[in-house]
Amino acid sequence: MNLSGRSYEKELLDEELIPFADIRQNMEELDFINTWLGGHRITVTAFKQLLLGRKKISVCEIGSGGGDNLLAICRYCRKQQIEISITGIDIKKECIDFATQRSSFPPSAKWITSDYSKVKFNEKPDIIFSSLFCHHFTHEQLVFQFQWMKDNCTLGFFINDLQRNYIAYHSIKVLTRLFSSSYLVQNDAPISVARGFKRAELEIICREAEVAKAVIRWKWAFRYLLTYMHE
Repeated sequence: MNLSGRSYEKELLDEELIPFADIRQNMEELDFINTWLGGHRITVTAFKQLLLGRKKISVCEIGSGGGDNLLAICRYCRKQQIEISITGIDIKKECIDFATQRSSFPPSAKWITSDYSKVKFNEKPDIIFSSLFCHHFTHEQLVFQFQWMKDNCTLGFFINDLQRNYIAYHSIKVLTRLFSSSYLVQNDAPISVARGFKRAELEIICREAEVAKAVIRWKWAFRYLLTYMHE
């Protein structure tokens, strides 16, 4: 695999008509991976940076999948006695169905089955974020996506996504073959890394999207956290 440039090989999860049972298994394993490799920790860290001590907040995740990132944020807020309202947006009905079956979300949680770009908010959320979502898109689509996130939040947005790296690529390929039972995870995990980013690529997208002041930090394991805050 040549990782000098981003791969645009399609992931299986981007296909239609995947059985719900297969998507459920994929979502459960991704939750496990995000928990043990620190993905959720990165998401909560970014959330706290934008929260700035507030005790009431509204958060929206685009490409919310099974809702595991939102659940990690909700658990943090519960411990800190922060009042939170959440919205999850995903184009796949199966992912939304899986998320709504989880019992740990507040009753006020909103779930929207839609292309994120077609959603019109009656009231803009304070924070918008995505995790392992951006690598599904082209450079041009990401310029639009960053602009959309900036325009539709009141405080700021953040992105938690993959660094394109040979060690990460080969490591996740071996780990998923050894420990995953999901053919979706086994196929898509290394492709996701190949579709990931170098820092310079994210910086170019930020400049073109007019969010050049966004802060990009490398995080373990082979992630980039991009945070933008409104002035």
